[in-house]
Amino acid sequence: MQAWVTAPQGGKLAAIAATAMLTAAIFVLPAKADTDPKAVLANYADIAQAKYEDALATAVKLDEAADALITKPSAEALEAARAAWKAARIPYQQTEVYRFGNPIVDEWEGRVNAWPLDEGLIDYVDAGYGTESDENTLYTANVIASPKIEINGTEVDASRITPEFLAGTLQEAGGIEANVATGYHAVEFLLWGQDLNGTGPGAGNRPFTDYDTANCTGGNCERRAEYLAAATDLLVADLQEMVANWGAEGAARKALLDGDPKVGISAILTGMGSLSYGELAGERMKLGLLLHDPEEEHDCFSDNTHISHLYDAIGIRDAYLGSYKRIDGTVVEGPSVAAMVNEIDPALNAELTGKLDATIAAMEVMAKRAEGGEAYDQQIGEGNAEGNAAVQAAIDGLIDQTRSIERAVAVLKLDSIAFEGSDSLDAPDKVFQ
Repeated sequence: MQAWVTAPQGGKLAAIAATAMLTAAIFVLPAKADTDPKAVLANYADIAQAKYEDALATAVKLDEAADALITKPSAEALEAARAAWKAARIPYQQTEVYRFGNPIVDEWEGRVNAWPLDEGLIDYVDAGYGTESDENTLYTANVIASPKIEINGTEVDASRITPEFLAGTLQEAGGIEANVATGYHAVEFLLWGQDLNGTGPGAGNRPFTDYDTANCTGGNCERRAEYLAAATDLLVADLQEMVANWGAEGAARKALLDGDPKVGISAILTGMGSLSYGELAGERMKLGLLLHDPEEEHDCFSDNTHISHLYDAIGIRDAYLGSYKRIDGTVVEGPSVAAMVNEIDPALNAELTGKLDATIAAMEVMAKRAEGGEAYDQQIGEGNAEGNAAVQAAIDGLIDQTRSIERAVAVLKLDSIAFEGSDSLDAPDKVFQ
């Protein structure tokens, strides 16, 4: 059975814990099971392709908007580029559930969505950012202002800012993960600049004149434009690569469909559980809430974090239900893990589906607060009891649904799946050491 398309339907401290591991040992379906695991995997791959195609399409629009800003800088052009960035986050975030169970995706992901980043590597920063870091010699390298930089004691020519330079030289320069030079968050910083408001209202407020060579603010406007053009071009190229990986002859699709179905089903559940627990509930949410630190906010320059978290949760539900609503309103859907669970334990399927819905509802409450004027970084602020509670409710939902995902693993008799963890959830005292 293949997936099908229907008409539209009516929606700087990082605690790194255990890495997702995946080894599926035993996979047993009841004798009369109707859902073919290979069909589930084919639909999962079709949805991946559709999601990455949508992420690519919106990244192309972002690239075009960035080019328009560079060609004719204005307040309106900057706002259009920012809007295009926000639109691009919606389909991309729904792909993150593919990370942990699919090595091809996980190895690639840091090129497009790595965070947090030491933004002083890229451009000018406020004096409050500081001038040095014991952990990063490139903390304030400011490549936009520096045609030469030093990496690990070696002088490097940075006179031309190209996609190749960003990806091959600057990204994770010196072997330091905080040296994020590419992807959505590098572009976000270039469009918004630093958010200097702490846990108070307001996002980054970079002026459009940072790109206006005739009335340049911030200095080095031509090189800043070079960087923005290179970064958006590179984002498009990286997404093109991942679309191809999920195409008919793509490596990611073939790894699933040509392999043991039990390993493929394990990959789906590994992605769901690891994103739910260690990554989203832990690293992206609980850590920032414990520290009341806006620097631990995922989209920290734009104050768009509530949207990114919400669509991560939607992506997890998509993976279970085997359904995805595309940006054009059509729906790609087909055989699902939910159907497999339902054939064995209908009560568990109802429980897990209900918990996935409950988490999204909690995320929507958090998002509504943000859209009403209380951004995510304000919600995690110290002393904001109501905001903290809204964020904690979403975290609790993610943790709760993970327990039911674990039960689904057991019902499907998939052994030895270890979901990613987080010190912020498993050993919070370590966060403050």
